[in-house]
Amino acid sequence: MSPTLNMSVPLLLDFGRSTVEEIAILCVSILVAITVSAESQAFVATFLGDNRTDPGKRHHFNAFLHLDLLGTLCFFLAGFGWAKEVVVERASFRHPRLYFLLCRLAGPLGNFLMANIAASLVWMLGSFGWEDKVFGGLLVVNMMMAVYGLLIIPPLPGAAILSVILPDTPLWRPVLRYVRLVGPFLLLGTFFLIRLLHGDLSGLAINSIVRTGCVFLQKFTL
Repeated sequence: MSPTLNMSVPLLLDFGRSTVEEIAILCVSILVAITVSAESQAFVATFLGDNRTDPGKRHHFNAFLHLDLLGTLCFFLAGFGWAKEVVVERASFRHPRLYFLLCRLAGPLGNFLMANIAASLVWMLGSFGWEDKVFGGLLVVNMMMAVYGLLIIPPLPGAAILSVILPDTPLWRPVLRYVRLVGPFLLLGTFFLIRLLHGDLSGLAINSIVRTGCVFLQKFTL
């Protein structure tokens, strides 16, 4: 298969011009991506020792229950977002800080694996001469969540590293709470201004990384 990407990065709607098909592809891709992210974190948390008495509330695979309002808005502004925070009891872990970081990073890892699956399906259909936009959308949106999810900005999963490197003292606790409160609005505000000023999101360095990752998976997928 030719190492090219037939979907835009980021995958965004052109409000007023997007077709019903394009809207449906983006919405399905969002629902799949947030479910994979949330359930990956929940699975690893359970595997590492956080056994909840109500597992049905964690492993329900209902995408709509994983939706976060601000995270969903960010998808439509910037092409990436985040799922509702998966509740984790760090006291249940043998190594609380390390295991908490691992279960959060399972989100981006799960999205990367889903992007790999989508790339395989794109390759498979492409070998028959079919161009499928649904799996292409899944590839791009999951890769966006995998790459952006590593940023150390709450509420993205990568921000869990702050809980590891910052000391758990009365001085730093309010700082961490403030960062967690401001983080979502900082992300939304930044990308809202970029869209308002008609900035080119596809030219951002991090989106270049996403595009390269998508092309790589399509080229070297099994």
